[in-house]
Amino acid sequence: MLEQELRPLVKVTQHNIALLFCNYLQTIQVQAQVKSEDAGFVIYCQLDKHDFAQQEFEQFIAEPYQAKYQQAAWQNGDVTAVNSTSPALLSSFKSQFFSHAGIVTLVVFTLCWLVFIASSLGWGNAVFHHLQFYPQLSVDAVLQAPHRLIGPAFFHFSWLHIVFNTMWWWQLGGSIEQVMGKFSLINLLVISALVSNVGQFFVDGPNFGGLSGVVYALVGYVWWVGWLLPEKGLSLSKPIIGFMLFWLLLGYTSLMPINVANTAHLLGLVSGCILAYIQVLKAKNT
Repeated sequence: MLEQELRPLVKVTQHNIALLFCNYLQTIQVQAQVKSEDAGFVIYCQLDKHDFAQQEFEQFIAEPYQAKYQQAAWQNGDVTAVNSTSPALLSSFKSQFFSHAGIVTLVVFTLCWLVFIASSLGWGNAVFHHLQFYPQLSVDAVLQAPHRLIGPAFFHFSWLHIVFNTMWWWQLGGSIEQVMGKFSLINLLVISALVSNVGQFFVDGPNFGGLSGVVYALVGYVWWVGWLLPEKGLSLSKPIIGFMLFWLLLGYTSLMPINVANTAHLLGLVSGCILAYIQVLKAKNT
């Protein structure tokens, strides 16, 4: 986009406000940039989308804390606070952590870490036996311990495993919960965990664990909602989608030094895309 095709949209006094909205415009395919001018910051936007951007700014300034704006900042690599007077680093991190995550996101995040801590303190075998998928899948086994259908999703085998999964869960799950609601996230969690766990069991047996299948469902869900319903503000950048797909494909090669639950990843991604498509259809038919 050439410089002369950008037109001044609005001037604000706070740099982080300007950056936050500029990042959001870019995620909805509106070219934008911020310039410092006369003790303020001017947001420039694409000439042919000026009126549309003006309407978006009016919505933004009324509710700047909406998840779609913070999601845009994260996606573009900016950690942007709406308030220019930042508190101490720890307080700021805690505030951002809890403001982004809803109750469902926090409960699942906490459960994963409690299970991991208990496992690290010497109760690993007992915890895994309680959460492990059934050695043999049957109606009687499911009726006796229904929680084991999704239980493996909460058990992680290493620090890297749990940090990677819970980071993505917090980021993507938090965004989905804020934008689409708690029920949508619960539905996504249960269905994707069930589908990915059952699929992984039939391919490799019951010795697996981790939230990775659900994480890939979140990726697929946000990817497709962002594509089919961009006005919701949920989106993932192409490099992130490419990285996650590359990581998925890498698991099917012999290059990985560890065993990877490839089937769970693939089925999680597919289930997330399908659930997003179904929800978009419902939204467009109402």
